[in-house]
Amino acid sequence: MPKLKMPRKSTNVDMTAMCDVAFLLLTFFMLATRFKPDEPVTVVTPNSISEIPIPDNDIMLLTVDPKGRVFFSIDNPGIRRTLIEDVNEYKSLGLTPQEMQSFAHGASVGVPFAQLKSYLAAPPNQQKEFDKVTTGIPTDTVNTSDQNELAAWIRMARNNNPKLRIAIKADGNASYPEIKKVIKTLENWKIFKFNLITGLKAVPPGTAAYTMQNGTAKPKQ
Repeated sequence: MPKLKMPRKSTNVDMTAMCDVAFLLLTFFMLATRFKPDEPVTVVTPNSISEIPIPDNDIMLLTVDPKGRVFFSIDNPGIRRTLIEDVNEYKSLGLTPQEMQSFAHGASVGVPFAQLKSYLAAPPNQQKEFDKVTTGIPTDTVNTSDQNELAAWIRMARNNNPKLRIAIKADGNASYPEIKKVIKTLENWKIFKFNLITGLKAVPPGTAAYTMQNGTAKPKQ
């Protein structure tokens, strides 16, 4: 018997609905995305072979620039708002709601408590200019010292969010004594676990790390 051949028909898929969904998603992400504020200083970190990633949230970032100035930041705007409210009450700064909102949605801050109100009251362009000449957050090796304002920032931030993980981002040209003050402040609060942010470089051949990475360890005799 002769075989019956079915006529071939072209498939026509209506893409209108898919295009509508794609544009709706694009519009949603454009309107809902909150861009991260620019950091006040540029820091060039030293390189290391560590590939451990920094978590995406609940981060307290302590930045040390080439001049040894210290800047403080946490990533959650809600926690930043409650933190600045505590700082305002603790230091009797007299911050307005607008100034506290400026801190909540800003980036790192690197001014002493005495200058914080005037800094937050300034528009963003003036804050950027002030960041170039600020002395940074005062630090010391003794947490009870009035000169160690970084200790107060760390204590109040951890009171607002005990889950905060601490990362130190220090410039490769920053002096070691200034970085040591930051580490000593953490140690005085019994904080011995923190991350050091570095750039990534290739593992030198012939080292133990290179052997482990490439699985070329010699079998034991």
